[in-house]
Amino acid sequence: MTNTTPLKLAILWHMHQPNYQEPGSNRMVLPWVRLHATKDYLDMLLTVGEYENVRVTFNLVPSLLDQLQMYVDGGSDPHLDLSRLRAEDMTPSQKADLLESFFAANLSHMIEPHRRYHELFRKAKNGAGGEVLPSLFSSQEIRDLQVWSNLVWADPMFHAESPLKELLVQGRNFSEEQKQALLDWQIDIMGKILPAYRDYFKRQKADISFTPYYHPILPLLCDTDVALEAIPRLTLPDKRFCHPEDAEWHIRRSMEKFEEWFDAPMAGMWPSEGSVSEEVAEMLIRLGVKWVATDEEILYGSLKKSDMDPRSHPIHAVYEYGSGLKLFFRDHALSDRIGFVYSGWDADRAAEDFVGHLTRLRQLLADRLDQVVVPVILDGENAWEYFPNDGRDFLNELYRRLNDDPLIRTVTLTEAARNLKSQSLPSLFAGSWINHSFSIWIGHQEDNAAWDLLSEARNTLTEFEKQHSDFDPDLLTAAWRQIYIAEGSDWCWWYGDEHRGAGNEQFDRIFRRHLMAVYELLGLEVPARLYDPIYHAGAGLKAVLPDALVTPEIDGRLSDFYEWAGAGYFDCLKAGGAMHRVERYLSKIHFAYDHQRLYIRLDFVDVKALALVKKPVFQIAFFTPEVRHLMLTPTGADEVAEKAGWYQYCLGDMLELAVDRSWLWEEGFGRVGLTVTLLDGQENLENWPVDELIEINVAEKNKEMFWPA
Repeated sequence: MTNTTPLKLAILWHMHQPNYQEPGSNRMVLPWVRLHATKDYLDMLLTVGEYENVRVTFNLVPSLLDQLQMYVDGGSDPHLDLSRLRAEDMTPSQKADLLESFFAANLSHMIEPHRRYHELFRKAKNGAGGEVLPSLFSSQEIRDLQVWSNLVWADPMFHAESPLKELLVQGRNFSEEQKQALLDWQIDIMGKILPAYRDYFKRQKADISFTPYYHPILPLLCDTDVALEAIPRLTLPDKRFCHPEDAEWHIRRSMEKFEEWFDAPMAGMWPSEGSVSEEVAEMLIRLGVKWVATDEEILYGSLKKSDMDPRSHPIHAVYEYGSGLKLFFRDHALSDRIGFVYSGWDADRAAEDFVGHLTRLRQLLADRLDQVVVPVILDGENAWEYFPNDGRDFLNELYRRLNDDPLIRTVTLTEAARNLKSQSLPSLFAGSWINHSFSIWIGHQEDNAAWDLLSEARNTLTEFEKQHSDFDPDLLTAAWRQIYIAEGSDWCWWYGDEHRGAGNEQFDRIFRRHLMAVYELLGLEVPARLYDPIYHAGAGLKAVLPDALVTPEIDGRLSDFYEWAGAGYFDCLKAGGAMHRVERYLSKIHFAYDHQRLYIRLDFVDVKALALVKKPVFQIAFFTPEVRHLMLTPTGADEVAEKAGWYQYCLGDMLELAVDRSWLWEEGFGRVGLTVTLLDGQENLENWPVDELIEINVAEKNKEMFWPA
């Protein structure tokens, strides 16, 4: 008899932004809550509602919902303030700030598709710099930029609505009234988000879970020494942080907020970054949490710790730790295909591939379909910037297939926890979804410095509280709130070498500002060290420019030690990126030129790992300012490939490329921006740089001037 039992799939979308609130005000220091609100939070929910048989879980961070409400109640941020200013009234300084920050969007999918926005982008990036640049933009151009910088963050679902429809058709020459209508529309959308989630939860169209309140790494709050379980020789902060009472506050406060907003007890959670430990699990059990989800690598560590055979304990089973805490383990490969792979694929092909993987899983699990569930868990907002049409085509095609396939049934994690039989898991490995460790948030010199400053501020607060029993309780509550915010995971995410980008300095300032506020609220002098940056841009964060003419041999290897001496470089490993993936292929990008050619060299983390890429394609984009692409498809190592004599390249220990300067510029010299993308066929593996172009100013022949680095 044919087995018609469907495979159960549990999708969880994690919705999160850091707490950007300036202490003591309703101002956010960065605009990402507002911009993602119009692009992701509501449309992701409404899209699920279009498919009768699709059920998913949305994991929300309570502090994100707090910030949405602040905007509805009149809050603002610097980007919104600049957007609201009349273009004719702006000072040169305000225009300079606008031109620096209003192109913070994905170039390929959010800027280039819109002619006017791309035109303004090219003018800003290729015009004169410094104090001259603002004077080159008319008031109309500034107003158009104000509009487009907000308009591209509106999800395509809303493009047929007013005022978006009219703005998209018009394209340019917007009026002040049209601009203000767009900004008012943003606030209106934010006011609809929480009521919509309440409605879907009440009608059981979607399940809701909450992360601990300010998104802390719970095991590290309980005891920073827990990081040694995954990395025994990890360098820890000078001061051991050991405050399980803080971890409990974040969990308990989330549970209280959930009941307040959804009129029901909170069933489960995706803890911040999937971070778990035995101490945290015991705490969750005591507080009444029914389920928790983490990554499959945590299961492997837990099975080993429990002396259990992984071959007889699949990742798709439901496990139980202690007295009643159900554990789900994220299918790492399937989740990452959505987060990091499908953005470069056609929507139909991507959805077909995903469902194909599920179909094969169903065949493998045919004898236990009533006992297993496939948890697919990932960020529900950041990935879509890398998809065409904000991922809407892919999501609709995926949901359509899941809705119509009788052999796949989507369930919520609460359903799975309630209805599926579980296996006992005696021990739980301490780690997160990234490399089953906590090394993103602790161990680097910058991370450890942040933990020590947090410890010092917290200790100061507790001692002050003991010694001043008659102090204003509202001020004490406000000071503790700053500690809890500073315990969030987002600050240490940007410290260290793993994630480098344009926002590191800003996140460093925000973190230290929250700690400063603790002292200010208590009427104490702020320690001088809090004014010193924790984050220090490494040499690889910005591209190091060439300091000599260079003419390397294009043979895929370093012919001699000095062959590339004087070349500029961009360090990919130090630069990092906001979206974290475990695999890294490119380690450094070198660039140089002589009188005839521009040269690029790509170094690899491990050339053997590159050999495992089935169909490697290197896409080099040149912005001069028009965009030219080279697609390099090496057919064999050490083979020199040429194209009509104007470029040649060779892949060996490294990839070396030479391009005639006359192909880039008619005059043979000028400015060029570079990006490098590594693909496996059509699958996007890596993009460098993450945030902005590598910019080179190639001088006219015999007019080169190099300065020592």
